[in-house]
Amino acid sequence: MKPSENQTRCPWCLSFEEYVKYHDEEWGVPVYDDRVHFEFLVLESAQAGLSWATILKKREGYKKAFADFDYRVVADFPESYVEELLQEPGIIRNKLKIKAAINNAQRFQEVQKEFGSFSDYIWGFVGGKPIQNKLQSIKDAPATSPESDRLAKDLKKRGFKFLGSTTIYAHMQAAGLVNDHLVDCFRYDEVKKLQRS
Repeated sequence: MKPSENQTRCPWCLSFEEYVKYHDEEWGVPVYDDRVHFEFLVLESAQAGLSWATILKKREGYKKAFADFDYRVVADFPESYVEELLQEPGIIRNKLKIKAAINNAQRFQEVQKEFGSFSDYIWGFVGGKPIQNKLQSIKDAPATSPESDRLAKDLKKRGFKFLGSTTIYAHMQAAGLVNDHLVDCFRYDEVKKLQRS
Protein backbone atom coordinates (compact mmCIF):
# COMPACT_ATOMS: atom_id res chain seq x y z
CA MET A 1 0.00 0.00 0.00
CA LYS A 2 1.57 3.24 -1.15
CA PRO A 3 1.19 6.20 1.20
CA SER A 4 -1.45 8.45 -0.34
CA GLU A 5 -0.49 12.08 -0.73
CA ASN A 6 -3.53 13.44 1.08
CA GLN A 7 -3.26 11.43 4.30
CA THR A 8 -1.18 12.56 7.23
CA ARG A 9 0.56 9.73 9.05
CA CYS A 10 2.71 9.36 12.14
CA PRO A 11 6.19 10.24 10.78
CA TRP A 12 7.95 7.17 12.23
CA CYS A 13 6.40 4.79 9.68
CA LEU A 14 7.40 6.42 6.42
CA SER A 15 10.75 4.71 5.77
CA PHE A 16 9.45 1.68 3.79
CA GLU A 17 6.22 0.24 2.44
CA GLU A 18 5.67 -2.60 4.96
CA TYR A 19 6.07 -0.07 7.77
CA VAL A 20 3.31 2.12 6.28
CA LYS A 21 1.06 -0.94 5.91
CA TYR A 22 1.71 -1.95 9.53
CA HIS A 23 0.92 1.60 10.69
CA ASP A 24 -2.23 1.86 8.57
CA GLU A 25 -3.68 -1.57 9.31
CA GLU A 26 -2.36 -2.89 12.62
CA TRP A 27 -0.66 -0.41 14.95
CA GLY A 28 -3.01 0.74 17.68
CA VAL A 29 -5.90 -1.56 16.70
CA PRO A 30 -7.27 -3.16 19.90
CA VAL A 31 -6.17 -6.82 20.07
CA TYR A 32 -8.26 -9.41 21.94
CA ASP A 33 -6.83 -12.53 20.26
CA ASP A 34 -4.27 -14.36 22.40
CA ARG A 35 -2.26 -15.60 19.44
CA VAL A 36 -1.81 -12.04 18.16
CA HIS A 37 -0.76 -10.91 21.64
CA PHE A 38 1.81 -13.71 21.71
CA GLU A 39 3.10 -12.79 18.24
CA PHE A 40 3.71 -9.20 19.33
CA LEU A 41 5.35 -10.32 22.58
CA VAL A 42 7.79 -12.56 20.66
CA LEU A 43 8.61 -9.82 18.16
CA GLU A 44 8.91 -7.09 20.77
CA SER A 45 11.14 -9.12 23.07
CA ALA A 46 13.35 -9.82 20.03
CA GLN A 47 13.50 -6.08 19.34
CA ALA A 48 15.44 -5.22 22.54
CA GLY A 49 18.39 -3.09 21.40
CA LEU A 50 17.21 -3.06 17.76
CA SER A 51 14.73 -1.06 15.70
CA TRP A 52 11.14 -2.14 15.10
CA ALA A 53 11.82 -1.77 11.36
CA THR A 54 14.49 -4.50 11.63
CA ILE A 55 12.03 -6.85 13.35
CA LEU A 56 9.19 -6.06 10.94
CA LYS A 57 11.42 -7.11 8.03
CA LYS A 58 11.98 -10.47 9.79
CA ARG A 59 8.33 -11.03 10.74
CA GLU A 60 7.79 -13.76 8.13
CA GLY A 61 10.94 -15.52 9.30
CA TYR A 62 9.62 -15.47 12.86
CA LYS A 63 6.24 -16.75 11.73
CA LYS A 64 7.90 -19.80 10.13
CA ALA A 65 10.43 -20.40 12.91
CA PHE A 66 7.89 -19.97 15.74
CA ALA A 67 5.10 -22.25 14.49
CA ASP A 68 2.89 -19.40 13.26
CA PHE A 69 3.09 -18.01 16.83
CA ASP A 70 1.21 -20.96 18.33
CA TYR A 71 2.30 -20.56 21.98
CA ARG A 72 1.31 -24.17 22.79
CA VAL A 73 3.81 -25.47 20.21
CA VAL A 74 6.49 -22.90 21.12
CA ALA A 75 6.21 -23.82 24.82
CA ASP A 76 7.32 -27.37 23.91
CA PHE A 77 10.28 -26.46 21.69
CA PRO A 78 13.19 -28.75 22.68
CA GLU A 79 16.73 -27.54 23.31
CA SER A 80 17.79 -29.11 19.99
CA TYR A 81 15.43 -26.75 18.15
CA VAL A 82 17.00 -23.76 19.91
CA GLU A 83 20.30 -24.78 18.30
CA GLU A 84 18.56 -24.99 14.90
CA LEU A 85 17.06 -21.52 15.37
CA LEU A 86 20.52 -20.11 16.05
CA GLN A 87 21.35 -21.00 12.41
CA GLU A 88 18.14 -19.43 11.03
CA PRO A 89 18.89 -16.18 9.11
CA GLY A 90 15.20 -15.18 9.07
CA ILE A 91 15.23 -14.27 12.77
CA ILE A 92 17.46 -12.50 15.30
CA ARG A 93 19.93 -15.24 16.27
CA ASN A 94 20.25 -14.48 19.94
CA LYS A 95 20.11 -17.50 22.23
CA LEU A 96 18.78 -15.57 25.25
CA LYS A 97 15.95 -14.03 23.19
CA ILE A 98 15.03 -17.38 21.62
CA LYS A 99 14.96 -19.08 25.03
CA ALA A 100 12.96 -16.15 26.43
CA ALA A 101 10.29 -16.69 23.75
CA ILE A 102 9.97 -20.36 24.73
CA ASN A 103 9.88 -19.49 28.43
CA ASN A 104 7.31 -16.76 27.76
CA ALA A 105 5.09 -19.21 25.86
CA GLN A 106 5.02 -21.40 28.99
CA ARG A 107 4.28 -18.43 31.28
CA PHE A 108 1.66 -17.19 28.79
CA GLN A 109 -0.32 -20.42 29.24
CA GLU A 110 -0.12 -20.08 33.02
CA VAL A 111 -1.69 -16.63 32.73
CA GLN A 112 -4.41 -18.07 30.49
CA LYS A 113 -5.24 -20.72 33.09
CA GLU A 114 -5.51 -18.09 35.81
CA PHE A 115 -7.45 -15.40 33.90
CA GLY A 116 -9.26 -17.33 31.16
CA SER A 117 -7.21 -15.59 28.47
CA PHE A 118 -4.07 -13.52 28.21
CA SER A 119 -6.19 -10.81 26.63
CA ASP A 120 -8.43 -10.53 29.73
CA TYR A 121 -5.32 -10.33 31.90
CA ILE A 122 -3.56 -7.60 29.94
CA TRP A 123 -6.66 -5.46 29.32
CA GLY A 124 -7.23 -5.43 33.08
CA PHE A 125 -4.23 -3.09 33.41
CA VAL A 126 -6.06 -0.35 31.45
CA GLY A 127 -9.53 -0.95 32.90
CA GLY A 128 -10.66 -2.80 29.76
CA LYS A 129 -10.58 0.28 27.51
CA PRO A 130 -7.81 1.83 25.41
CA ILE A 131 -6.08 4.88 26.83
CA GLN A 132 -6.61 7.69 24.32
CA ASN A 133 -3.49 9.82 24.37
CA LYS A 134 -3.75 13.04 22.39
CA LEU A 135 -0.20 13.32 21.10
CA GLN A 136 0.55 16.47 19.11
CA SER A 137 4.09 15.46 18.19
CA ILE A 138 6.28 12.35 18.12
CA LYS A 139 8.33 14.06 20.85
CA ASP A 140 5.30 13.81 23.17
CA ALA A 141 5.21 10.00 22.95
CA PRO A 142 6.29 8.41 26.23
CA ALA A 143 8.63 5.40 26.37
CA THR A 144 6.80 3.98 29.40
CA SER A 145 3.69 4.70 31.48
CA PRO A 146 2.49 3.88 35.00
CA GLU A 147 0.40 1.07 33.41
CA SER A 148 3.37 -0.40 31.51
CA ASP A 149 5.47 -0.17 34.71
CA ARG A 150 2.84 -2.16 36.64
CA LEU A 151 2.32 -4.68 33.86
CA ALA A 152 6.05 -5.26 33.29
CA LYS A 153 6.57 -5.71 37.03
CA ASP A 154 3.73 -8.24 37.20
CA LEU A 155 5.01 -10.14 34.15
CA LYS A 156 8.49 -10.29 35.67
CA LYS A 157 7.02 -11.65 38.90
CA ARG A 158 5.29 -14.33 36.82
CA GLY A 159 8.63 -15.31 35.24
CA PHE A 160 8.40 -13.61 31.83
CA LYS A 161 11.73 -12.48 30.33
CA PHE A 162 12.89 -9.65 28.02
CA LEU A 163 9.68 -7.71 28.68
CA GLY A 164 10.61 -4.56 30.60
CA SER A 165 8.42 -1.47 30.83
CA THR A 166 9.63 0.08 27.54
CA THR A 167 9.00 -3.16 25.62
CA ILE A 168 5.62 -3.55 27.28
CA TYR A 169 4.67 0.03 26.45
CA ALA A 170 5.50 -0.75 22.80
CA HIS A 171 3.21 -3.79 23.12
CA MET A 172 0.43 -1.63 24.54
CA GLN A 173 0.80 0.75 21.59
CA ALA A 174 0.87 -2.06 19.02
CA ALA A 175 -2.05 -3.97 20.56
CA GLY A 176 -4.25 -0.91 21.00
CA LEU A 177 -4.26 -0.72 24.79
CA VAL A 178 -3.11 2.83 24.18
CA ASN A 179 -3.83 4.99 21.13
CA ASP A 180 -0.57 6.82 20.41
CA HIS A 181 -1.31 7.88 16.85
CA LEU A 182 -0.69 11.60 16.59
CA VAL A 183 -3.96 13.56 16.62
CA ASP A 184 -3.34 14.81 13.08
CA CYS A 185 -2.72 11.24 11.79
CA PHE A 186 -5.66 9.91 9.78
CA ARG A 187 -5.63 6.73 11.90
CA TYR A 188 -6.14 8.51 15.24
CA ASP A 189 -9.92 8.85 14.89
CA GLU A 190 -10.29 5.52 13.06
CA VAL A 191 -8.52 3.63 15.87
CA LYS A 192 -10.41 5.58 18.55
CA LYS A 193 -13.71 4.23 17.18
CA LEU A 194 -12.52 0.61 17.42
CA GLN A 195 -12.65 0.22 21.20
CA ARG A 196 -15.18 -2.17 22.69
CA SER A 197 -18.12 -0.39 24.26
